[in-house]
Amino acid sequence: MIPERVVIIGLGQTGLSCVRYCLARGILPLVMDTRARPPGVEQLPAGLDCRFGDLDAASLLAADLIVASPGVPLATPALRQARAAGVEIVGDVELFLRECKVPVIAITGSNGKSTVTTLVGEMAAEAGLAVGVGGNIGTPALELLDGPLELAVLELSSFQLETTPGLRALAATVLNISEDHLDRYDSLAHYRDTKLGIYQGAGLCLYNREDDQTRPPADLPALSFGLDEREYGRIAQGGELWLSHDGRPRLPVSALRIVGAHNQLNALAAMALADAAGIAPAAQDAVLRRFEGLPHRCQFVAEKHGVRWINDSKATNVGATLAAIAGVAEAVPGRLWLIAGGQGKGQDFGPLKPLLVHTLAGMACFGQDRAELLCLAANTREVANLEQAVAWCARQAVPGDWVLLAPACASLDMYPNYQARGEHFRALVEAL
Repeated sequence: MIPERVVIIGLGQTGLSCVRYCLARGILPLVMDTRARPPGVEQLPAGLDCRFGDLDAASLLAADLIVASPGVPLATPALRQARAAGVEIVGDVELFLRECKVPVIAITGSNGKSTVTTLVGEMAAEAGLAVGVGGNIGTPALELLDGPLELAVLELSSFQLETTPGLRALAATVLNISEDHLDRYDSLAHYRDTKLGIYQGAGLCLYNREDDQTRPPADLPALSFGLDEREYGRIAQGGELWLSHDGRPRLPVSALRIVGAHNQLNALAAMALADAAGIAPAAQDAVLRRFEGLPHRCQFVAEKHGVRWINDSKATNVGATLAAIAGVAEAVPGRLWLIAGGQGKGQDFGPLKPLLVHTLAGMACFGQDRAELLCLAANTREVANLEQAVAWCARQAVPGDWVLLAPACASLDMYPNYQARGEHFRALVEAL
């Protein structure tokens, strides 16, 4: 049962779903947002108590339950005061789990989680299950309660995991860990430990044996995926590589339409999670053979004057950029040029330096933290914006070269989101 005095903090798509959830259960929540006119305010019903522009500490202390949107840090002083006073603080995913009656597959990681979540959801649908896919991707979790449901597949961010104490998934995975959101977490260890919270109470903990930071505590039931022959992995047979399970071939790598070792790991993780949910291998294979990837994730844009342009605007941290470069570099007959920059979120860009020396022909740097990228190597070029970056790369590249947008940074210094950045890149390339 949901208590009567509920405060919802943060509007947008998630906050609106929380409002609808409360109203459907006869509860009139108090809605707060630190923004003076938050997105979605026009969709609120008339007469609802709303307080925008600041958090009212007295109202938070008087609440029975606070539902905080992922973008609201629990370290916010008013929330810390409320929690210290014994007020329960949860997120929308926790509310969903308290009513959900079906098995849950839970997926997190610094990179690849949307791809794996989509793959598992499509595999379940291919097998004929009534599956709900949501959380940090697409549909807010609470809206999954509105339709028929036999399996829930949730992508969960570290922010969502902070407010989800009741997660007990059928199977849960941390795909990888790399520096991200260090403007919110005080260390990489703090960020990692928040991610590892997805394993709490899971029937199966699936980790990446290529990344030891994803390993669950030793007392939990665990299985792994990786690029060797163990458990979910790869084997060589008949002169080609196959995705495999316990050394048995499942699908030739050549059958995948998504490219790169990082996407082979994504496919293996999806297979393991689907197996845990009882989804038939035939349904898994059908999806893996047709899946072409998600928009703004190593997505082919166009070939212009013999140069191929790739959009990975979703690469908002260094780890994602490293994976994108590794994923496309093996297919590039000529040189590879990188476009990067934006809000670095406190990351260390150092891991890009060896690639600038040994792999990349050059890097165009733009955005708020471009100075940190420029100092990595001599083959970098400062530009004012994405338009100038595309123009510079077009002048440098020759037929056979590839140009990759994989910014290693958030987009919010210049764009409303990574999608807008990717669409602008696409438009600029198409105009060449």
